[in-house]
Amino acid sequence: MSGPAAAPVVAPAAVLDACVLYPTVLREILLGVAAAGLFAPVWSAEILEEWARAARRRLGPAEEALARAEIAAARAAFPAAEVPVRADAALAYGLPDPHDGHVVAAAEAARAAVIVTRNLADFPRRALAPLGLAAEHPDPFLLRLRQAGPGAVAGVAEGVAARAARLAGRPQPLRPLLKRAGLPRLARALER
Repeated sequence: MSGPAAAPVVAPAAVLDACVLYPTVLREILLGVAAAGLFAPVWSAEILEEWARAARRRLGPAEEALARAEIAAARAAFPAAEVPVRADAALAYGLPDPHDGHVVAAAEAARAAVIVTRNLADFPRRALAPLGLAAEHPDPFLLRLRQAGPGAVAGVAEGVAARAARLAGRPQPLRPLLKRAGLPRLARALER
């Protein structure tokens, strides 16, 4: 007779701000690590729309169309990631830019403890701490996840570098690729 079944491990939820979903390398690493089960990604429809608008602003309509296809793929890969956010819920957080309130509202809706963003100044501690939230740059966020799953994070990063090399038609060494993606500490850690 066997003992009781172990409870399934639930990965912690983390809201991915639009600025970490676009650009491609950073997004692919984050979503690859999520697919490996190290965290559960969270976003709202507004976050995904910001991603598409950023692509259009940066490179035009063709890039926006590509972003929308990538958004559809992300939604399909992580069907539980998108949380509904009431429009009025985003206004009461005391953020430097009230338009960023929808990101905090998504974190609250998902009961996430962290917002992964490159724009830390947009999510000050004084506004997030009373809500039990923190904003974290993707570099230390991924380093922390690496402690829980070193092989998974390394495998994802190497896979992203291999895909980048195929697309570019030339080698894409991991460390420079990660540094360009804003992940210099992760690059150093993976090099060891």
